[in-house]
Amino acid sequence: MTVRIGTGAGFSSDRLDPALKLIEEGNLDYIIFECVGERTLAFGHRDRMADPAKGYNKQLEIRMRAVLPLAVKHGVKIITNMGVANPSMAAERTVAVARSLGIEGLKVAFIEGDDVSNLIGPNTEIPEINGVVKDVRKPVVGANAYIGADALLPALAAGADVIITGRCADPSLFLAPLRHHYGWESDDWSRMGAGTLVGHLMECGMQITGGYFADPGRKDVLDLVHCGYPIAEVESDGSAVITKLDSAGGLVDTRTVKEQMLYEVHDPERYLTPDVTADFSHTHIDQEAPNRVRIAEATGREWPELLKVTLAFDGGVLAEGGVSYAGPGASSRARLAAQVVETRMREIHGLQEKIRCDLIGVQSLLATAKAGVGPDSEDVRLHVGMRTENQESAEMLLWEVESLLCCGPAGGGGFRGQIQASVHTESTYIARENVPTKFQMLTT
Repeated sequence: MTVRIGTGAGFSSDRLDPALKLIEEGNLDYIIFECVGERTLAFGHRDRMADPAKGYNKQLEIRMRAVLPLAVKHGVKIITNMGVANPSMAAERTVAVARSLGIEGLKVAFIEGDDVSNLIGPNTEIPEINGVVKDVRKPVVGANAYIGADALLPALAAGADVIITGRCADPSLFLAPLRHHYGWESDDWSRMGAGTLVGHLMECGMQITGGYFADPGRKDVLDLVHCGYPIAEVESDGSAVITKLDSAGGLVDTRTVKEQMLYEVHDPERYLTPDVTADFSHTHIDQEAPNRVRIAEATGREWPELLKVTLAFDGGVLAEGGVSYAGPGASSRARLAAQVVETRMREIHGLQEKIRCDLIGVQSLLATAKAGVGPDSEDVRLHVGMRTENQESAEMLLWEVESLLCCGPAGGGGFRGQIQASVHTESTYIARENVPTKFQMLTT
């Protein structure tokens, strides 16, 4: 008998309605909401610093209010990292939602131990992944180790209906229920690698069912409006079929699977996770039927001795301002406006920070919109951004951008500006023995 696992989210702000449809029609054993990235984790710490009752995923309560009744009805267990920087509070809020819905006897577990902020101080030397050693100079907002499936197994064994983690490695969220169901040992490296591939394929939701794959005229996908989340039908040896609901839009074929298999994988022979050094290089990927792709022969070897850690630092504030230009010569006027703002910030206001000026509509995403380079356009928006520790400098940048409306170049309009708290992240390693984990269970 296979284990059926569905994906309910592939990032922090993913859609909700396909997850509900999957629970209703998917005959699932588990549904996984993968909602944490480096950026969202840093924001979670920032939010918790401002309010100790926050720091979990902002959509958690909305999701749980919609998902819990269906999950209980259909006997589907929920695993998620929506706890972000505050798993205990996320669990408390989930229990509160369940009680408000009249759900009794629900077991909600939360996992602690990934937060290693207490190990980082102002004099800590941080070895980066590329081998460079540097000192921590800016205030640390938070630090989290990537924990693996081992951390979730005790909660599964205790019968948890909902498991909430912080920075658990994405594939580990899927590997944990497979290990629990089939009794895979932690040193069964072949199955650890196979299960990790399943998790890696599933973790980004619609990226494997045609969503991020879609490119009209080159890679067409039917009914993208109603694209569904994926389902993995996993066998005891770790082989699996990736599919979707027949009633959902989207596409599952060997191309979508291959694209996702290589997504964020630097070396397919050595994909490092807390659970295993996975090897995807000999994987068989075969179209079994329409929207059904079989994967097999992924393997692995011993896990890395060190765990990855994401460090979030206080980045001061991020100031962003924009003005639009239209009509003949819009590109030239926007370039001149950018030059005016940057020169005035340097010469008049003595700013030293780096300023980024983009001409949206003139190859801005490729950072090639320089004077005399790229096509002309009659619809251009100048976007100016700057990260700084000085609030007054941030306010001055927005003042200078807005002053373009009268000071020229001609035809500027539609100013918008904002200043918001900023964080930035770095990655490092930590010894496994410094990251003990534990779980606690709450019951409605």
